[in-house]
Amino acid sequence: MRRSSAQGVLYGQTVANVAGIANSDLECMDILHLEGRVTAGRLAEVTGLTTGAITGVVDRLEKAGLVRRERDEGDRRKVFITVVPEAAMKIGELYVPLQQAMERVWSAYSEEELRLLLRFANEGYKGVLAATSALKGHLDTPPEKRPDLKMRKLPRRP
Repeated sequence: MRRSSAQGVLYGQTVANVAGIANSDLECMDILHLEGRVTAGRLAEVTGLTTGAITGVVDRLEKAGLVRRERDEGDRRKVFITVVPEAAMKIGELYVPLQQAMERVWSAYSEEELRLLLRFANEGYKGVLAATSALKGHLDTPPEKRPDLKMRKLPRRP
């Protein structure tokens, strides 16, 4: 899992390099794609970046033609960030080799096995969310009040 995760990061970095943007900007664009039209504040909240850092990310992505800012019709002070669909499709094309490779892997599994793998992936995602939240909570605690982050050893499975 760690190797696959690390390789996924490296693949994303390669996509970003080919697209001519920073990997962190590509990750923010992916979050925008998943979240849909969001404010810069929401993007900062989801990524954990400061609003100032998000402004820089959005500026770079907008300059590259990948996202655009849209004013809210109901409240002109509110600005939403949205992915430019044509640009997202071009970046999506860079993931086709990865998608094809994964489809070859998945084709070897039965429906039942795929359901188990999907359940594993969904539950694993929830575990990562919980662990991320806990670690962020650690950072939000004043240093003098932080508990030690002692790593406990898990029992080995037979």
